[in-house]
Amino acid sequence: MRLIDRRLGLLFCAFFLIFSFALLRAFWLQGVKGDTLRAEAHSQQVTTVTIPGERGRVLDRNGKVLAASEDAADVVATPYQVENPGRTALRLHEVLGEPTSDLLNALSDRSSGFAYLARKVDPNVAAEVKRLDITGISTVPTSKRLYPQGELASQVIGAVGTDNQGLTGLEHSENSVLGGANGEEDIVHDAVGRPLRMETVKPASVGEDVQTTLDAAIQDKTEQALNDAVSHYGAKGGTAIVMNPNTGDVLAMANTPGFDPSDLSNATSNELENRATGFTYEPGSTFKAFTVASALEDHVVTPSSSFYLPSEIHVYDRTIGEAEARPPETLTTAQILAQSSNVGAVTIGLKEGADRFSQWINRFGFGRPTGVGYPGEERGIVPALHDYSGSTMGNLPIGQGLSVTPMQIATAYSVIADGGILRHPTLISSVGGQPLDQNSDPHRVITPRTAAQLRQMLEGVLAPGGTASEVSVPGYTLAGKTGTAQKVENGTYSDSRYVASFVGFAPANRPKLLVAVVVDEPQSVHVGGLVAAPVFGQIAEFALPYLGISPN
Repeated sequence: MRLIDRRLGLLFCAFFLIFSFALLRAFWLQGVKGDTLRAEAHSQQVTTVTIPGERGRVLDRNGKVLAASEDAADVVATPYQVENPGRTALRLHEVLGEPTSDLLNALSDRSSGFAYLARKVDPNVAAEVKRLDITGISTVPTSKRLYPQGELASQVIGAVGTDNQGLTGLEHSENSVLGGANGEEDIVHDAVGRPLRMETVKPASVGEDVQTTLDAAIQDKTEQALNDAVSHYGAKGGTAIVMNPNTGDVLAMANTPGFDPSDLSNATSNELENRATGFTYEPGSTFKAFTVASALEDHVVTPSSSFYLPSEIHVYDRTIGEAEARPPETLTTAQILAQSSNVGAVTIGLKEGADRFSQWINRFGFGRPTGVGYPGEERGIVPALHDYSGSTMGNLPIGQGLSVTPMQIATAYSVIADGGILRHPTLISSVGGQPLDQNSDPHRVITPRTAAQLRQMLEGVLAPGGTASEVSVPGYTLAGKTGTAQKVENGTYSDSRYVASFVGFAPANRPKLLVAVVVDEPQSVHVGGLVAAPVFGQIAEFALPYLGISPN
C-alpha cells in the first residue's frame, strides 16, 4: 500500500511539474514574448505596402490634358516564400520582360520579406502575373503618369519619380496639390505564401487638377519654330515665350532641346532646364528700348530729338562703336532705336544720367524674379548704383554689364505693349477648378503716352532700314527689337559666342500678343534680326488669327 501511495505521489509530482512548466511557458510566450511573436507571425502572413495617391491632371487653358495618371500595378515578391527562384525568374521574365538576372537577384535574398520585381506595369500584364499563381508573388495596384502630348512643354510641366512624387517643373512645385495622399494596404498570405486577400489600412486619395494658362496649339507651333531655328543655325539651345501682355497670361513657354517626361533616365541637365526662367544672359540691344523709355519719361529726349553721332564714343576707358563701322551721322531718337545704334543709345544714356537710369532699371523689374510661378526662377544680375564704375554708363544703355532672364525681358516689354502697366506674368490659372487669386499687383511704370511713342518707334525695327525688316505678317503691323549680345568668356567678350534675341508684339498700336525669342550660341549667323526675329514672325503668323486678334 505504501508502495502504491509513493508511486501515486511521484506521479502527481511529475504531472504537477509538467503542468507548472506548461503554465510558465504559456506565461512566457503570451505575457513576455507575446508582442514579439505576434509581430513575427504578422510579418510572415501580412505584407504592408504603400499605395501612392493618384495625381491630379495638368491641363492647358482650354482643358486639354497635358499630364494625367492611369491605373497600373507593381509586381512584388516575398522572397523567402518563393520555392524555386531560378525557375520563377524565368517564368516572370517571359511576362514582365525584366532582365532575368535582376529578377533572380531580388528573389534569391531569402532574408527579405518584400521586394519589387517590376513597377507600374500595365493592368493586363499584372493579370498575367496573377494567372501564373506563383507562391510568394503578387501585385499591388498603383498608377503611372502619362503625358498625352508627348514632349510638349516638357520642361514646364516637369516629370515625376517612380513613387509618383514630382521631381521637376510644375509637377514638383505643385506637388502638394497634384499629389494625392498615399495609402496603405496589407497583403494577407496563407501558410505557403499565396496571397489570400488585400485589406485597405488607409485609402489613397486623388490630387487636384492644375490648369495652366498655356495653349497647347500655340505651344506646339512655338516649339516647332524654335526647334527649326536652333537646328538650322546649330545653336546650343533656345527658348521662346508667348504672352498676352494685357493679362500677363503665358500662352507658351518653349525650350529646346527637350526631353521625354515619361523617361527621365536619359534626360540631361541641359534638356531639363527651363531656359525661359533659368537662363541668364546679357540682353544686348533689346535693352535699348528701356534706355529710350527712361529718357522719354524724364523728358530728356523726344522721338524726334536729333543727335550728331560720331563713329565711336569714348566713356572713360571704353570705346564703343557700332556693330558695323559707319561714318559720323545724325539720327533721331526713333532712328537710333530702329537702327539699333550703340553710339546713339550710349549718348542718350549719358544724357539721362546714372542716378535716374539706375532707378528705371529697377522700375522695369530687372534684378528680381517676375513671380511667374515657376520653381527656381533666376533673378538676373543688376549692378547697384554704388557699384557703378566710370565706364558703366557706356555698358548698361546698350545691354551690357547686367544679366537678365528671357521672362524678365518679356515682362518688361509687356509694359510698353500694355500702355505702361507692369504686371506679374501668370502660368497657373486655377487649382481644383477654383481660379487662383494671382495678386499680380499691376502698377504703372511709364505713362500711356510714352508707351505709345515707344510702340511707334519699335515699328521702325521691322520697317525698311530696320534691323528686322524682312519679318512681316500680312495684314498686321508689327513692332519689336532685335538683340545680338556677345557672351563673356574668361573675363572678356567672345568673338565667336553670341546670344541672338528678339522681342516683339502685335498689333503694334494695340498689342494683344507678345513674343520673346532667345537663341543661345547660333553658329555662322548670330544676329538677332536673322536668327530670332523670323521665329517671332512664324509664331505671330499662326497665333494672331488663331486667337481671333483683328489686324491693326
